[in-house]
Amino acid sequence: MPIAYVLINSELGKEDSIIKELRNLNEIKEVHLIYGVYDLIAKVEAEDTEKLKEMIAFKIRRLKDIRSTLTLTVVEGV
Repeated sequence: MPIAYVLINSELGKEDSIIKELRNLNEIKEVHLIYGVYDLIAKVEAEDTEKLKEMIAFKIRRLKDIRSTLTLTVVEGV
C-alpha cells in the first residue's frame, strides 16, 4: 500500500479548519499541527500509486486555505 507524507503550508489561522477537513478524508491516516517551515503534516495511504496521486493532487492540494504542499513518498524495502 503506497504511503506519502504531505507537508502543508496554510493560510494564517486556518490550520484547525484544514485539519478537520483532512480528517474527513478516508485516505488520511494522521494529521498533525507542526512548527517550522510547514504548518501541518498529513500521512496519506491509498490502494495504489494512482489513487495516492489523485488524492494529493485533486483533494488535498485543492482544499481552501492551503497555500502550498511538499509531498514525501515512502520508498518500501529500504
